[in-house]
Amino acid sequence: MSRIKQCFINLKASNKKALIPFVTAGDPTPDHTVDIMHSLVESGSDIIELGMPFSDPMADGPVIQLACERSLAAGTSIRKVLNIVSEFRKTNDTTPVVLMGYLNPIEFFGYEAFTMAAKNAGVDGVLLVDLTPEEATDVVEFFKEHELDLIYLLSPTTTMERAKKICNLATGYVYYVSIKGVTGTASLDVASVKKHVDSLKEITDLPIGVGFGIRDAETAQKVSQCSDGVIVGSVLVNCIAENQQASGNQIGQELNKILLPMRQAMDA
Repeated sequence: MSRIKQCFINLKASNKKALIPFVTAGDPTPDHTVDIMHSLVESGSDIIELGMPFSDPMADGPVIQLACERSLAAGTSIRKVLNIVSEFRKTNDTTPVVLMGYLNPIEFFGYEAFTMAAKNAGVDGVLLVDLTPEEATDVVEFFKEHELDLIYLLSPTTTMERAKKICNLATGYVYYVSIKGVTGTASLDVASVKKHVDSLKEITDLPIGVGFGIRDAETAQKVSQCSDGVIVGSVLVNCIAENQQASGNQIGQELNKILLPMRQAMDA
């Protein structure tokens, strides 16, 4: 059984929801990221989404775009991201790690080569923002063969017909984008999120994580009541930017100040 599936089973048995933080690998440098990942786990995180830096992250707002720039300037490559996961796995073999990024670097790496390398590094799932279901046939087969979950985005503008098509391909969990636009922008309408998530639960048994617009304990708690997981990104990446001169452990302590109240609110 995959780490992701086991994670959600364990959470459901405890009547809890997943706290899923996102950080960009290599931000501010590759040497920081493993310490940051361990700090995320210590703060009560259940799954880690690790961004693979890309020069044109079109779905991301300015905060994560700048994180990609810092990471690339520090020399972070796909291979270095995989090395980071391998290093993390030396002392943590239970927390699922999902790589999140864009198609171009993976195409350059080679789908099969990337899939094998990711699995060997200890990656559990991959979310490629710009991989459409129509283009996913070969990728799906590689991922199935190497038991990597392929996670998809769904948005408020996704039709139910298309959502069914996507959910039939997805494994692990579904990432529901709670707002229209890029990351770190609009305010969250929890009532609208609940309506869409309820509709999605009628067409898939996969857990549904909700991201975009979750910035504090209050929004995390509200979203956790209508979803299976709360995905937190821009507020964490912004915290890293504000503390980029600090050590990985020190940055982790600052991230904990954001995540621990979310964890406590979600469990209340």
